[in-house]
Amino acid sequence: MHPKQVVKKLIPKQVFKAIEPYGHLAEAAVLNTVHGFPAEGLKVIGVTGTNGKTTTAYLIHRMLHEAGYKVALNTTVGWGVGDKIIPQKHHMTNVAVPELMQRLKYFQSQKVEWLVLETTSHALAQYRTWGVRYSMAVLTNLTHEHLAYHGTFERYRDAKRRLFTLTNANKQGMQLGIINADDPNANYFIKDIRRPVTYGVEGGDAQARDIKLSANGSTYSTTINDMELRIACQLPGTVNVYNSLAAACVGQAIGLSKQQIEKGIAALPSVAGRMTVIDQGQPFTAIVDYAHSPDSFEKLFTDIKPTTKGRLIVVFGSLGGGDTAKRPLQGELAGRFADFVIVTEEDNRNENPDAIVQDIMTGVTKAGKVVGKNALHVPNREQAIAHAVSEAKKGDVVLFLGKGHEKTIERADGEHDWDEVAQVRGALTKAGYKASATKRPVTRRKTASKQTQK
Repeated sequence: MHPKQVVKKLIPKQVFKAIEPYGHLAEAAVLNTVHGFPAEGLKVIGVTGTNGKTTTAYLIHRMLHEAGYKVALNTTVGWGVGDKIIPQKHHMTNVAVPELMQRLKYFQSQKVEWLVLETTSHALAQYRTWGVRYSMAVLTNLTHEHLAYHGTFERYRDAKRRLFTLTNANKQGMQLGIINADDPNANYFIKDIRRPVTYGVEGGDAQARDIKLSANGSTYSTTINDMELRIACQLPGTVNVYNSLAAACVGQAIGLSKQQIEKGIAALPSVAGRMTVIDQGQPFTAIVDYAHSPDSFEKLFTDIKPTTKGRLIVVFGSLGGGDTAKRPLQGELAGRFADFVIVTEEDNRNENPDAIVQDIMTGVTKAGKVVGKNALHVPNREQAIAHAVSEAKKGDVVLFLGKGHEKTIERADGEHDWDEVAQVRGALTKAGYKASATKRPVTRRKTASKQTQK
């Protein structure tokens, strides 16, 4: 039964008694009824996964926009219609239900046909997108993340699966799922959807072949339902082979031509806070990236380390009040791949910063790093960035991870304005380097690795 019919049966006398205990579900049910179910009439593509959601959503959005569709986007980084994308201010992908309703109403008023909606496990578990009928679901990958909230990996996985069961239940939609075949959990999602399409580097209905990676992105060939494609993606790394291949599968399913798919994917130059290279004439490479999970750390380091002529220096922290189990994993990976590790704040919130650092440093020292020698704790992130810049020498690569596009940093006394790219630029300026235009991303390794997305 459609959500509107369920609510109508309960309105007005019984609704609050029936759904008040369910929190966000109650909120979504009431506000959808008040606002007339603003997602109605939209064809919604839901994109979920641990890493790669935002970039994949941007690729799909740009591809449909270039093909002439009126398409909206709602992601961690930004939201809007067509080429008018507004930066996301919140530290969350799926905003609170009242704000989501306002955005959906705006999309409806703009006569949007397609909506690319990045959808998180939190939003699915809390029914925050209740009332949105998905036409298509996309899975990027599934790795260790958000266990502080979900408790177990299985609960986290099953929250993601809800996107596919919701899509399958929408008889008026496409009942189509685009699934990463190389992910170990792929079969769980395949069985949740009537029309599964798989993609990957190692296997899948659409498999990337003849992959060539460079500083300017990647190129590869693939076949999707007898459509031969040669994809050129401006976003570098194996990660974006997966992301762009998922987008290509969406395009083919919708009915785009070979030319529309190839042109649309090639048209996206970058995504804010994802492999953003800061160049002010310094003799080393400075990169800002949103990577914050063990999986994204490992694949990012695996791509970058072989191409680093000097040392690899990494600056990062971990979310306060979040998944504590991932912290030593992040630390161990940084300690294993990087030559110099600087641990700092990310969003400590109300958690003791020393406890977060101790968790991370457990992994850093396990990997063989020595605190005070090639591993440091610099509590203030601005100072940590400045220290990394002063430490870097010719040929080094410095990675500033975890904040990416975010515009605030959360401390015990609340939110403070933050811009990681601006902070890195400021540190470079103070170090005496002259400002110049931002260059395209760093050279990545030449061989394809197993999947990861951010």
